[in-house]
Amino acid sequence: MTAMGTLYLVRHGQASFGAEDYDQLSDLGRRQSLHLGKYFADRGLRFDAVLIGTLRRHAQTLDSILRGMGTQIKPLPWPGLNEYDSAAVIQTVHPAPLKAPTTPEAYRQHFRLLKDGLKQWMAGVVSPRGMTSYAEFVAGVTGALDHVRANHHGQSVLIVSSGGPISTAVGHVLQTTPETTIELNLRIRNTALTEFAFTPKRHMLVSYNSLPHLDTPDLRNWVTYA
Repeated sequence: MTAMGTLYLVRHGQASFGAEDYDQLSDLGRRQSLHLGKYFADRGLRFDAVLIGTLRRHAQTLDSILRGMGTQIKPLPWPGLNEYDSAAVIQTVHPAPLKAPTTPEAYRQHFRLLKDGLKQWMAGVVSPRGMTSYAEFVAGVTGALDHVRANHHGQSVLIVSSGGPISTAVGHVLQTTPETTIELNLRIRNTALTEFAFTPKRHMLVSYNSLPHLDTPDLRNWVTYA
């Protein structure tokens, strides 16, 4: 019988939504990530390999996770695990500049436009500036899954990435529609855990978007989405 491996996919900690530089963890984002590392350590979880996107918030999240675990491991950088450019996606459906959202209605407008732009990008209707096609984006994510299956039989692997790639991985494994992938994407929380079991042939979803490390009343305010 083929030994099952376990793949944990972690979305980065809270970044700097609405700021000039989004690609930077907030103080809360660092605490979320550190707490996740402590959760892993408390349960005796160790990883045989780590894959990581090449964005700054990915590296900062992994650094805090490893500090929480009290360990070090050299990650494999994987550009295919990087997030799409949400500003470029929105510009395809709303070319005029948008102010940083500061009100509930502005946030709702932001995500309505993002959802519309994502649908059109996935359908091949628009080509956001500086981005690959959706098919190439999916290939970057599935390439990481292929790498894990091919090289880490029976092992425990960690991926640190973003909501878009993680929801895309889930959509690929479950063979969902692009519309369902978008819904998964827009609901994923910071430092949320998604777990796959895998064999050399396939991945199987075990859980999605869970926050076991923040599941106490005193940490309720640590749950964030951006």
